[in-house]
Amino acid sequence: MSTEQNAGSVHTSPRLSKSLDQNELLMRNVFTNCYDIVFRRIQVFGQIEVLLIYLDGLVDTKTLEHVLLKPWMLETPRPGLASLDAFDLMVEQQLVSIAKTKTTEAMEEVIESILSANVVILFDETNAAVIAELKGFEKRAIEEPTGETTIRGPREGFTENISVNTSMIRRKIQSPKLKMESMTVGSLSKSTIVIAYIDGIAKTSIIEEVRRRISRIQLDTVLGGNFIEEFIEDYPFTVFPQVQNTERPDIVASCLAERKVAIFIDGTPFVLIVPCSFWSTFQSADDYYERFIYATLIRWLRMLLIIISLFLPSIYVAITTFHPQLLPTNFLLSITSAREGVPFPAVIEAVLMELLFEGLREAGIRMPRPAGSAVSIVGALVIGQAAVQAGIVSAPMVIVVSLTGVASLISPRYSMGMAFRMLRFPMLIFSGMFGLYGVTMATVFLLIHLTNLESFGVPYLSPVAPLTRTELKDVLIRAPRWNLFTLPLSRSIRKKWRFPKGQKPGGNKGDGTQ
Repeated sequence: MSTEQNAGSVHTSPRLSKSLDQNELLMRNVFTNCYDIVFRRIQVFGQIEVLLIYLDGLVDTKTLEHVLLKPWMLETPRPGLASLDAFDLMVEQQLVSIAKTKTTEAMEEVIESILSANVVILFDETNAAVIAELKGFEKRAIEEPTGETTIRGPREGFTENISVNTSMIRRKIQSPKLKMESMTVGSLSKSTIVIAYIDGIAKTSIIEEVRRRISRIQLDTVLGGNFIEEFIEDYPFTVFPQVQNTERPDIVASCLAERKVAIFIDGTPFVLIVPCSFWSTFQSADDYYERFIYATLIRWLRMLLIIISLFLPSIYVAITTFHPQLLPTNFLLSITSAREGVPFPAVIEAVLMELLFEGLREAGIRMPRPAGSAVSIVGALVIGQAAVQAGIVSAPMVIVVSLTGVASLISPRYSMGMAFRMLRFPMLIFSGMFGLYGVTMATVFLLIHLTNLESFGVPYLSPVAPLTRTELKDVLIRAPRWNLFTLPLSRSIRKKWRFPKGQKPGGNKGDGTQ
């Protein structure tokens, strides 16, 4: 906790006093001009005065009334309760039927508990307070993520409540080895961060590095996953994502089983997963719910379309501008006749059309859903056709940009798709200046950059570079599940097994077993 934060949270008396009136006055001074703070004074069993302090809208008031206040005001104390010397201990042990309660004398802990949606109970002639957890704010129901839909996978996604999110992982991994460490980040937001990993499977070096990077974060508010992601990534100035994010509990559970670490942030449905590799961003949840033959073919198609989205416009510009001899004569005559009358060079034409396409796509995303799709589709058709008829762009360029735009949507991860969309423009500039030699140079620079990247000590292109043959079963192909028996990230240590080998179906034919 920073010095500034301590200075703002320490008040006249760091500990509670025995006077209920003095404690109430102190708390009212702390929460001055806070319309949602509630102070309720009641008499327990008609003898002892009690003060309840909580924030309206964050506490389950129905449970508070039925479980706490109604028994106090209508019932008489049970035999044996009066034998306890401290009334706060009697309340904590006998009366407050809440899942989590504790007693404290620290004023700072009382204030933080109120802000964390708890009920604080103060007593007269007692310098201690009972903190009861009665959180009851509204939260979104569990729904299927709209950005990561599957055909055969589970129809559930994370919500903004961190307790709900961690419980969904607990349901999928029912093992005491699943560890969840809690941290608090944000001097104003006091956001809860949970680091999840499987003890004995996750790499110790990665766990310690995640702890170290999160513990050194000092900022005022944490409102989403990107607030943490930008502080823990290795290379902040690269366009490639180094931290994977997802809304699906099944993806988080599978990544935890693959020796990775998950980071939950309260208030966002997106969970961060580290380390992240280049190949994992092209893997979809459906790859593991469909048969491996289908998944492999779809993965090849996905890779091919990603390559097309990056290189198609630049190769078209390079060939039509510098290397027309590479095209068949009839094809070259067709392109030449289509480009007749176009006032711009091919590279300027391609850049203008790419900017137009990206603008239409962003407009479709930001506008309301019913109108967004109509604007993007109708806008592309009308503007493209009008531009061709006006002679501003050629028809082949419209076809190339359209194919590129469709191919760029195939990426399962939005962040990786955005990276390839940004890289198209440098590729176009290099191809417009140097032709195919420029495309080759840009590709070499890109491969050198990817080779130098790391995510939490793991090479970004692993297991391809450096090469690990046993881990290639889930990169360009998706091997059968009974063949994925080794854990990833095992290059530099003793190899670990996920399950026993020899479970190939049909291996027992002829021995009489089923």
